[in-house]
Amino acid sequence: MSITAIKGFNDLLPSESGLWQFIEQTARQVFARYGFNEIRVPIVEKTELFCRSIGDTTDIVEKEMYTFTDKGGSSLTLRPEGTASVMRALIEHKLYALDSVNKLYYMGPMFRHERPQKGRYRQFHQIGAEVTGASDPLIDAQVLLMVSRLFQELGLAEPSLQINSLGCPACRPAYREALVAFLAERQGSLCEDCRRRQGTNPLRALDCKVPGCVEATQGAPAMVEHLCPDCNDHFAAVQGYLVSAEVPFSLNPRMVRGLDYYTRTTFELVTGLLGSQSAVAAGGRYDGLVEQLGGPAVPGIGFALGVERVALLLGDRSFERVPDLFIAVMGDAARTAGFRLMETDCEGKSLKSQMRRADKLKARYSIVLGDTELAAGSGALKRMEDGRQQTVALIAEGIAGAITGG
Repeated sequence: MSITAIKGFNDLLPSESGLWQFIEQTARQVFARYGFNEIRVPIVEKTELFCRSIGDTTDIVEKEMYTFTDKGGSSLTLRPEGTASVMRALIEHKLYALDSVNKLYYMGPMFRHERPQKGRYRQFHQIGAEVTGASDPLIDAQVLLMVSRLFQELGLAEPSLQINSLGCPACRPAYREALVAFLAERQGSLCEDCRRRQGTNPLRALDCKVPGCVEATQGAPAMVEHLCPDCNDHFAAVQGYLVSAEVPFSLNPRMVRGLDYYTRTTFELVTGLLGSQSAVAAGGRYDGLVEQLGGPAVPGIGFALGVERVALLLGDRSFERVPDLFIAVMGDAARTAGFRLMETDCEGKSLKSQMRRADKLKARYSIVLGDTELAAGSGALKRMEDGRQQTVALIAEGIAGAITGG
């Protein structure tokens, strides 16, 4: 019996990797414009990090984390998301002391043991960005503007931006009390998870996709109606900046995030093109997270997008990498010379077979090397799409210059 990949852990084949490189390179270019620098954090962290940041009562911690005990008896977890790891690194290396405002981005695999479905897998990949040290609503709007422009530069008209405010520790308790009272009257219509979470994380009932819960929570009180004056002013300012930058958005008062650390501005970029997996990117403000993890009281905001979901939205666009040049050779001396230059025949095949391979590889150019070309120190460089030829010197610089100029 052959060994296959674990369910929910997928191979990325050469025909797909070009698309992923396009997504990653576009993100790097957009992030650089806004002053972000890359950070690379470990895949494995201490389990305590995610329990303290994400929250013990979230589905991620309760049901979905890949957690194991190592040989030293420590509880370790494959990271289910990136923000907690970035904040741990910020605190451990005292990045906040080097610069009062840190703008960081990351790319890489995350792991959650949930049912694999379209665009959602047990090993999935995220691109995320975090800003710490800035509480001004302008930075919220800048992050939203940046992620909106990222999707524009990827060539995607969808997804669309939805925003909400989850308030702060000053105003959320009163809202929570009103929501718990509302849910208590409809307890019989709620699913088991929502009933269980009423005392720990009642906001998640607004995000539940079970039809009975969706119907039962219609007309539920909205957080935006319970904001304190500071949170209300902050949220109004964010919307004002978005309007001034002509960033389209809509308000979604039912939006809550699955992680406990979010406060104030929250957002999702959603689409109707991926079935029930409508959120392609999501994030928000987390002003208390760094302090909660043992660092100073610095504010923060960030987001992450799902690379698999973005790739699905981009569809069948071809980003397959093709060689710039294929060198066909005749004779041992030419084979050695071709080997020193670039891509060439490695199997001693006929010239005709070599040219068929150049076509199969979709090489942009080809050049034939034999004794005559070696003696002259030059050869005929052929552009494959139209057969146009030019004589070039048989040095890497001469060939590269002709390809770049052609």
